[in-house]
Amino acid sequence: MLSIGEFSNICQVSTKTLRYYAEIGLILPDEINPENGYRYYSIEQLKRMLFINRLKSYNFSLEEIRAILDAKKPQDEKLYVELIRKKRELKKMVQELRDTQDRLNKDILTLEQGRSIMSYMENIDVSLVEVPMMYLVSIRKNVRECEFEEEYANCFGRIFEKIEDLGLTTAAPPMALFHSAEFSPAGLDMEFAVPVKEHAAGTRDFCPGLCLKTTLYGSYSELSSVYTRQREWAEKEGYVSSSAVFEVYVANPSQAQEDSLITEIYYPVSKRLTIKDNRLR
Repeated sequence: MLSIGEFSNICQVSTKTLRYYAEIGLILPDEINPENGYRYYSIEQLKRMLFINRLKSYNFSLEEIRAILDAKKPQDEKLYVELIRKKRELKKMVQELRDTQDRLNKDILTLEQGRSIMSYMENIDVSLVEVPMMYLVSIRKNVRECEFEEEYANCFGRIFEKIEDLGLTTAAPPMALFHSAEFSPAGLDMEFAVPVKEHAAGTRDFCPGLCLKTTLYGSYSELSSVYTRQREWAEKEGYVSSSAVFEVYVANPSQAQEDSLITEIYYPVSKRLTIKDNRLR
């Protein structure tokens, strides 16, 4: 048997942490002396603690670790699935850190050249286009930001199955409409949609009309900048929002690398009425 101090020293985990792990049922002392309350751990428990530490090093939360340890199905099967999922998460985090480093280097260079750190906004192109009416097969639901990637694959998978079942023909790349009036951590009111050539039961008409259009190449981290630039352009030129913003995914986000992504952002607008226009009406 090992005292809590010895166990702590071998596993390099503080006694305070061990007591907390016991409270949440992650790893319990093998024996507690009823007279003095001293805690003791078995040699066999060292591997369990090392296993916990290993998963923590992969950024698993304590809840995730406990779920793996308490899995009803074979633990290795559950562990394999969770490791694959975590690998994807870490890969995304690494890419985001690389993107952040690239932006940081560009901002440093911009300041060294005597320009404003926000001068990159001037290079975001905005054009005024007329988008024709189209037929959509769609799914509308509330989606949290952290669920977007999963819901993208799930919803578009279901939509393409429906298109095939109805014998319809895809007319354009997948798109997402954002019906929410404001950002909410609880979820965005989103509509995943695919345009089709035929009008049939199960489709809906979509008439975006006049829109501001910007094509974004690469990471979605610049989406907020695009939205800002489009609103600035609209304000300057006398246009107001007329409908839900939508994005068209020219390159499939679930298949393309971040630097290969191509996304078209559309901001439906109408000309702002002036006092003179109101009088004429």
